[in-house]
Amino acid sequence: MTATSIEAPTTVHRGEEELPWADAGSGIELKVLMVKEDEGLWILRNRFAPGVVIQTHRHTGPVYAHTHSGAWKYLEYPEVNRAGSFLFEPAGSVHTLTTPADNTEPTDVWFQIHGVNLNLDADGNVESVTDGPGVLAAYYAMCEAQGLPRPNVVT
Repeated sequence: MTATSIEAPTTVHRGEEELPWADAGSGIELKVLMVKEDEGLWILRNRFAPGVVIQTHRHTGPVYAHTHSGAWKYLEYPEVNRAGSFLFEPAGSVHTLTTPADNTEPTDVWFQIHGVNLNLDADGNVESVTDGPGVLAAYYAMCEAQGLPRPNVVT
């Protein structure tokens, strides 16, 4: 067999304009880039307005985050993520994402999430579960409701 007869997988590209920002409410915008349900993988970008607080949650798998602009932190930790910051969250980590109220721009963060988010109530009990397929369905519904074209998410 020669090198030219081997079928290699091709790359998948999505331009910035192909995946619209959907308004998720409460100062949060969402763009789902990829969902691989069989791998438990979901990749998204979020834009958070100043003063946003996301419900405390625990991850069942690791999460990787890269900050494009703005600033954010977890209430449980002292570090502040700013443009260029990279953050690794091990499976089982518990935290509450917040953006400073005095941010002068939206905070834009890319997340690669493995597993699910277990959303916790004030006593630490699981109140709801967020996973890739659920986020993808919500993204499609938000885009449709907002008159945006159906995004060509990598699945």
